[in-house]
Formats: sequence, C-alpha cells, structure tokens
Amino acid sequence: MGVRKLIAGNWKMHGNLADNDALLRALRDGLAAGARADVAVCVPAPYLAQAQALCAGGPVTWGAQDVSAHEAGPYTGEVSATMLRDFGCRWVIVGHSERRQYHGETDETVARKAQRALACGITPIVCVGETEAQRAQGDTELVVKRQLAAVIHAVGHCVTEIVVAYEPVWAIGTGRTATPEQAQAVHAVLRAQLRAAASSDRRVRILYGGSMNAGNAAALLAQPDIDGGLIGSASLKAHEFLHIIAAAP
Repeated sequence: MGVRKLIAGNWKMHGNLADNDALLRALRDGLAAGARADVAVCVPAPYLAQAQALCAGGPVTWGAQDVSAHEAGPYTGEVSATMLRDFGCRWVIVGHSERRQYHGETDETVARKAQRALACGITPIVCVGETEAQRAQGDTELVVKRQLAAVIHAVGHCVTEIVVAYEPVWAIGTGRTATPEQAQAVHAVLRAQLRAAASSDRRVRILYGGSMNAGNAAALLAQPDIDGGLIGSASLKAHEFLHIIAAAP
C-alpha cells in the first residue's frame, strides 16, 4: 500500500479573521465524514492562533509559511520554530520559490530552516522547482537535485521526516500546470535522490505544487510518485479544496 496522500493549502498573503473563520469551518464540516488524505492549511503567521482554535482536534492540521533559520535573538520580524510550536504547528513551508526569488533565500538558508523546524518537532515542507528558462535550457533535473541536496546534507538521517514539494516556478499562480507525465518525471528524479540518501525513502511524501486544481488533481494524484499537493489559490475556496482532497486515490 502506498503512503497516505497529503493535501496542504498555502494561503500565501491572503485572509482575514472573518473569511478565515468561514473557510476553516467549511473545511471542518466538509471533512467530518473523513478523508482518504491528510489535510493541512499553512496560514499567515498572524492567524496561527485562529487556525489552532478552530482546527484543534479536527481533521485539518495547520502550519506556517516560513520560519527563521535562527533559534532566537535580535532578528526583527522573524518567527522562530519554537514560536510556531507554541501554536501547535505541525508543518512549515521552507524554500518556496517566492521566498527564494523575492527574499534572496539560498539553498543553504532553506536547509538551515528545515533543520530548525525538525529540531522543534515541526515537519518542513521543502519546496524545489525550476524556472521556465531553466526548463528550456534542460536544467530542470540539475536545479531540483541541487536544491534538495542542500537539505539532505543538512538534516542527515532525519531526511525521512521531511516533506518535499515540487513546484515548477513557471506553473505557480499562472494557471499553467505541468502535465501529469512532466510532473511524474521530476518526482521520479527526486524519489531516486531520496532513495540514495535513505533506505526508507517511501516515508518521504513528494507533493506537486503548481496550479493544482479541482480539474487536474485526480490525474496528477494518480501518478506513482506524486504523494499529494501543495495548493495555492484553490485552497482559499472551500468547495474547490474539498474537491481536490476528494480526488486523492
């Protein structure tokens, strides 16, 4: 039997108290009868307390969208892994392409963030992915393997405790999606890399994130090495997010 799928929503910089309340209640009610997949929402830091209050004890787990590479100290504006743990976070996204692009995060920075999360018992969802130019140059495999290698090197034997998300940059928020075959090919590369690092590589879930939606989720999730999805805008609409969750085989 394969690993249980994980469907995680990345709200990015969206939400307010009223809309979050309605969305989380709708998800909770929609999943009351159970789901074949694990379900998570990664919310903006100001709303972690709200997510904890509304989701505790229910079918939806919650997490953050970033974490500091530092344990504590004079880092204005940063949020530490211990702070996230105070709010019951199970997950944290690290290395999203928007963080790499707009905040200059390097592979080494992402690796340190993954280390900090693991040290506090939080599962890092490690994002990797190539730009359109890198794909056109035939560098997709080189790029994603380099990004993942930094994390594997940093976390060592704890690599089986991470989640990996393949997010082709050219498909994030653009409405374009890798075909199931394109996505599976990259997932297979990442799976082989994880297998070389850990004998129990199947414990590591590899998610696809790149405009997964209600229309294409079933075909993507049917691929042998796609273990779930990291969902952007579609996770902000309860009915669509629930449809994606229901598509998990």
